[in-house]
Amino acid sequence: MFSPSYHQRDCAIKQEERQRKLDELPPSYFEACTDADDKVLDLPLSELVQRHSAGSLSTASILLAYGRKVVSAQKATNCLAGVMIQEALTQKIPASTDHKGQRLTPLSGVPVSIKDCIDIEGYDTTLGYSSKVNHPASSSAAIVRLLHDAGAITHVKTTTPPGLIGLETSSDLFGRTSNPYNEKYASGASTGGGGALLACRGSVIEIATDMGGSARMPAHFCGVYGMKSSVGRFPSWGALPPMPGLESIAVTCSPMSRRLDDLEEFWKRVVEMKPWDYDHTCVPLPWRPIDLQGKKLKFGVIWEDGIISPSPACRRALELVCDALENQGHEVLDFSPPSIAEGLNVGFQLSFADGGAGVFNPARKDEKFDPVILGIKSLMALPLWLKKFMAIVTRKWTGDEVWASMLETLHVKSPAEERSLVVSRDEYRAKWHSAWDADELDFVLTVPHPLPAIPTGTAEKVTLVSCGPMMIFNILDYVAGVLPVSFVDRQSDALPNDFINSAEYKNMGLISKGAYSVYDAEAMHGLPVGVQVVGRRFEEEKVLQGMKIVEDALEVCGHKFIPREF
Repeated sequence: MFSPSYHQRDCAIKQEERQRKLDELPPSYFEACTDADDKVLDLPLSELVQRHSAGSLSTASILLAYGRKVVSAQKATNCLAGVMIQEALTQKIPASTDHKGQRLTPLSGVPVSIKDCIDIEGYDTTLGYSSKVNHPASSSAAIVRLLHDAGAITHVKTTTPPGLIGLETSSDLFGRTSNPYNEKYASGASTGGGGALLACRGSVIEIATDMGGSARMPAHFCGVYGMKSSVGRFPSWGALPPMPGLESIAVTCSPMSRRLDDLEEFWKRVVEMKPWDYDHTCVPLPWRPIDLQGKKLKFGVIWEDGIISPSPACRRALELVCDALENQGHEVLDFSPPSIAEGLNVGFQLSFADGGAGVFNPARKDEKFDPVILGIKSLMALPLWLKKFMAIVTRKWTGDEVWASMLETLHVKSPAEERSLVVSRDEYRAKWHSAWDADELDFVLTVPHPLPAIPTGTAEKVTLVSCGPMMIFNILDYVAGVLPVSFVDRQSDALPNDFINSAEYKNMGLISKGAYSVYDAEAMHGLPVGVQVVGRRFEEEKVLQGMKIVEDALEVCGHKFIPREF
């Protein structure tokens, strides 16, 4: 008789647990949303808090409205790692004001979903690994404790790929999370579950994490909002990283939302809760209100990262933003930063200095990974002499310097080599600082990713290097936010019929050709595309305002993004 492995057993246990939690919900949660529910879902965060604090809107009413969307989102996209709705119904909400009438619970009644790499006491934190099933956290992460003290409702956990690295959110543990706009496409990684849930209106805020775009890629793919902060600005203690102990490119907890105003309001209220009292790694930096409305700002645009040219759909979104900003009197100029390929090469070497042990050690032998991370593992395992020979051949026959450099530098590093790379990273940061100062920029604009959401199963062709426009800002520790701008259009965004025979295609490197092999405007029609707004370290307030200026400029020009109703 066939005996299932521990991996298969624990995957089954977790999926059965999730289904049981859904089945235990009252029958009303499986009904369509009513007009009353829609009114709750349409409430801005600030008004939701005000009504819940005043007692005119109950926790049960909020959870019924959002719970119905959770159920439909799970059915459509498979975005849930854990269901805590019944427990949330009995969650004790602290008093909303003190004896002086001062507000104590600035997030009272706000549903917040939690990525399944963040500890919640009494629940598993799996990071997509079956080996972490039935190992509930003994205490909650700093952000979860703050949320509960602020009166927020943590109602679900969302899916991640194993080890939090990849271009798709898919695992043996929970299955594949699809894009709500098209089930044949990815929702992004590694917060694809959160992106899909927000797009389906199953939460107000998702607490994601971001090391190379994990909050921003799902925002771009799913048509929502996400912003990574500088390290230390947002409470991240208790959020488990993909590579434990890696400080040279640190992970940050990064909120996402389906409305920009809600994202800004959430940030403000979290900082007003003094997160440094919850997390010893937080910088005690109060919220600094900033008003850029009416000011003429300077935006530097990075059109090319030197690795993969933006696809027509993504380039058009960036062009729309630039035109809208210029129409509002802002200055928009081409920005030529230090080599992004150079920075990424340093970043990848630091990330995988341990040979990928931090990612692969928790995995069981029959556990499936995203093909892009398996490709890195295979590359790391090759002898260095062979990789150097492959680099020589690559340079000679393809001229692809980016891929050749990756071949000859990605290997396990000694402590001395790793320290040397940190020096290189800091020198690279200094170059960026000088370039930014020289152009006197307020913001930088880029595509978040060269492609819209990618078709399922194509990550290996697209490669992890495609995340360069996002990961570079983790390496720099800059603040970067993504907002939705437009949708792929089958006519406007199509490649020329003879594109493969064009000089543009022939001059592409291997990495770029692989990415473009999955681009199809006809098949991708209707998928969201976004733009990334970047500021410098600890400029979270400014970047949120910059995103608002972009969004307002688009609306004035008749290009307001209107998400599809799910």
